[in-house]
Amino acid sequence: MRVIRVGLVGYGMYGADVVAGSLWDLHRNGLAPYLDRIGLDDWCPAYQDVRVRTVAIGTRSPDSGTRAKGDFVNNAGDAPEVFSGEEPWVDMLEAADLDVLVVATPDNLHYEPIMAALEAGVHVVAEKPLCLSAEEAREIVGLSESKGLIVGVDMHKRYDPDHIRIFRDLVRHMGSPIHARGVLEEPLEVSTVTFKWAEESDPFSYVGIHWIDLFCHYLQLRPSALYATGQKRLLLDEFGIDAFDATQVTVVHECGTAVTYDNNWITPPDFEGPVNQESELVMSRGKVESDSQYRGLRYWIETGGSRTSNTHFFRRVRRPDGSACHLGYGKDSLVDCLERVARVRLHGASAADLAGTYPDARSQLLPCAIVDAARAVMRRNHQRLTDGQAPTVTAAFDDDAYRLVGDQE
Repeated sequence: MRVIRVGLVGYGMYGADVVAGSLWDLHRNGLAPYLDRIGLDDWCPAYQDVRVRTVAIGTRSPDSGTRAKGDFVNNAGDAPEVFSGEEPWVDMLEAADLDVLVVATPDNLHYEPIMAALEAGVHVVAEKPLCLSAEEAREIVGLSESKGLIVGVDMHKRYDPDHIRIFRDLVRHMGSPIHARGVLEEPLEVSTVTFKWAEESDPFSYVGIHWIDLFCHYLQLRPSALYATGQKRLLLDEFGIDAFDATQVTVVHECGTAVTYDNNWITPPDFEGPVNQESELVMSRGKVESDSQYRGLRYWIETGGSRTSNTHFFRRVRRPDGSACHLGYGKDSLVDCLERVARVRLHGASAADLAGTYPDARSQLLPCAIVDAARAVMRRNHQRLTDGQAPTVTAAFDDDAYRLVGDQE
């Protein structure tokens, strides 16, 4: 058996669920069984003897590390070495012989472990966003390309079967894009309980990045100008959290296409779905509306209210022995990135030859620039409102860099 050795840093809401569940499956059966869902079924024979082993886990607290170790023992059969502390990836990269580091840390803590892994000659698969700074994104791209290393980013909305149908089949019959809108709203629990780092990010950076990547990737959009606003009321007034409740960002692209992103993380707990998400795309010869929250399954349980489920994203499928494997586009994105690592590591491919065939770091230069610009604009506009001035600040783009406009008063 040939082995891809994985280190996982971050074991919070997503790292302990979708990321860990995917790694358990890969540990048990390798890459081959999951490649047909991403169109790589012809590669299955090449990976019959390949397994993916999570040999190290990095967490901030020892308690999280103990929990992670127990989960992997129970679900994958092996006990990874645990590293804990403020920068657990430092000791992990020194002590463990890794092929790839999977980064599932908070939004504001992606850059450091990614750069440390690349410096150590280790490939990377990172949760979105790649980072919160356009400059940091350029540094990651420069270092990874100079070293010939894979940096994959979990942009799983590209893999949603509805989006694949929209952008690969329908859009080509609809002319040119006029305008679009993406909505993704997270529950209040995320910003108040689950995340301790809400003040370091915002709803747009956290989940709006999905829509940015989707529209920019499939429609090949390049930003020209941006306007952004955000509100600080509920989280600040009732929870003492100095973070934006909601954000509204509009980006006008060089081709004239305008895209608006509406995001929040204050959706009340009684809302029937885990998140609220939808998109619309107006083309010169057609229109597409996609309700990504309500997929058609709705149910009611006494005293529990109505609920909806997205069974496309990440669902558990029971095996005959009673354990569960996982299926969905949330896993597909991770598998696609890890397959590129395996192709370089085991089959002699070069990262340069694989560029653009998966959500790589270079594909995130513009999305990271949009996030960076939006954060700067919404902060300045919020401050101007607080000072009694009109929120007139915008951003203008020059490739993957931007400058603020209208902030002279």
